[in-house]
Amino acid sequence: MVAGNWKMNKTLFEARDLIRAILPEVEGVSGVDIVVCPPFVSLGVTKRETEGSLIMIGAQNMHWEASGAYTGEIAAGMLVDLCQYVIIGHSERRAMFGETDATVNKKVHAALKAGLKPIMCVGETLSENQAGQTAAVVEGMVRGGLVDVTPEQAQNIIIAYEPVWAIGTGLAATPEGANSVHKDVIRPVLRELFGAEVGDAMRILYGGSVTAANAAELFSKSDIDGGLVGGASLKPDSFAAIVKAAL
Repeated sequence: MVAGNWKMNKTLFEARDLIRAILPEVEGVSGVDIVVCPPFVSLGVTKRETEGSLIMIGAQNMHWEASGAYTGEIAAGMLVDLCQYVIIGHSERRAMFGETDATVNKKVHAALKAGLKPIMCVGETLSENQAGQTAAVVEGMVRGGLVDVTPEQAQNIIIAYEPVWAIGTGLAATPEGANSVHKDVIRPVLRELFGAEVGDAMRILYGGSVTAANAAELFSKSDIDGGLVGGASLKPDSFAAIVKAAL
């Protein structure tokens, strides 16, 4: 799987033009789940432009309540007619908007109840990494976000490991380092929580300065099942190259 997180970029018409440019670049690609996650206002136009194609749509966030007095928020039930996936717990939301493992967990349950597939993000900061706390921090985030999730539900959840120090900095974790976190930290927790069969089948994406230049080496590793791509997903040729690297 390769998911493109457009973040807070592109107007409605720019989003339309971007997806129109991406479509021919990935035409005929099979064997890779391709997801694009535009801003809320562009979900509709992106959905229309991709109908009949292999590209699926995701949202970048959602609220855990079904409706109510939550000005400026979007409920899962509002998204389900527009997209199949939703990013939950991105580090930018944790850092800027105070999201916690508890709120991430509530969003995961709300997404699953509505029929959306969560892409749940976890990852350590630079100071945590330098202090040798990566394993403890990431394990805690995985466990915290998946409280009371059943093995059946877990089959519809994707985990994205995004070391915070690598997001938007141009610094990517080494393929070996990223794979080690996936294989030795995240995968064992998933196996413990949901059993070996489900835990081994769940997809773990890597995110954090994924580019056309490093994607193939990252995706060649045993437990890296694709990428959550930021800046490179705004460039049709780069995004297509990353998608093709996942074949």
